[in-house]
Amino acid sequence: MKKLLAIFICTALAASVISCRKNKRGTVTAEAYTKKFQDNQSKLYALLEKSEAGSGTRYAVINKIAQNHLAVKDFESLSLFLTQWVEEHPDDPYNSYWLLMTAYSYLECNAEPIAEYYFERIINNYQDLMVQGQSIHFICYQHLINISKNPANKIAYFNQLISRFPNDVKATELYYRLAIEYEKLGDWNLAIKSYKTFLEQDDASSIQISGYPNAYLTAKQLIDFNDSSKDWTFETRDELVNAVKKAIASYNWRELDKIKSKVNFFAMSWRQDVTDANAQEGFSMRAYMRGNRIRCNASLDASSSPKEAFLRTEGWNNYVTVWYLYFRKVNFPADPEIHGRWEWAGIYYGEKL
Repeated sequence: MKKLLAIFICTALAASVISCRKNKRGTVTAEAYTKKFQDNQSKLYALLEKSEAGSGTRYAVINKIAQNHLAVKDFESLSLFLTQWVEEHPDDPYNSYWLLMTAYSYLECNAEPIAEYYFERIINNYQDLMVQGQSIHFICYQHLINISKNPANKIAYFNQLISRFPNDVKATELYYRLAIEYEKLGDWNLAIKSYKTFLEQDDASSIQISGYPNAYLTAKQLIDFNDSSKDWTFETRDELVNAVKKAIASYNWRELDKIKSKVNFFAMSWRQDVTDANAQEGFSMRAYMRGNRIRCNASLDASSSPKEAFLRTEGWNNYVTVWYLYFRKVNFPADPEIHGRWEWAGIYYGEKL
């Protein structure tokens, strides 16, 4: 995101190196460089103060002064100069550009809240301007998304990018990120709407989103759960486990099928990941209960916790006789009546690793 600033700095450094005279040893002393810098800046300031200078000249001079400050990393002087200029010349058509450079200077000083203020000021108070073939407003929105800590603000930035710059952004990714910010605000209706919009995009199943390696599966599972009856959940873990044990003891496969989660149920080995294509299963327990002597451990596995639990069972077939039934607490704040209940979510094949 600092490409534009890099262009400014590189241009300024190149100009400084070319203009400096070397001493007999082929190097430039600090004193000479400082004097050279001060002389150049003094001449530029004097030129800027001439009343007959046209707008084109003023732009070139201001830009050169700013580049010189950038070259020596004097961000404090840069910010002071540019903000004072904008304050004293509110009609300058390049004010959004000067404030963009100001915002960048604060980013370089790790003063992100101040940089955020200037990015927002540009968007809210100045018309857009093209710099290096890029929209200044677009650049501001991109930075604001990265540095803002406020979900409501980020939602506004995402929506503006989608509506104003549809050809310059990956809308599919932004719909997913929108959903996440709505979740943070607790606005589950809009979060679910955004997840559904994300899933409707042609590239949703293939897009790679930084920080969210399983975005498609996560969104799909949430929407599938949201659209389901959820009638297989139990109020408490003990009620669920006892119901499963009772069904196994009576070889009641119909009851087990009824208790199993109807969406996102998995059956896999311990080495597999739930995102594997063959991990999601919708089979009936009937084929595994007929003719087999199935037994359950009296208590849950020691690794169980307040949010998930494992029950060791055996006798299911001759190939993998041990199955660990996996129970978990439902995490679905969108529906307070379901959130916090328990479900039988999957099966792990074989002994624990």
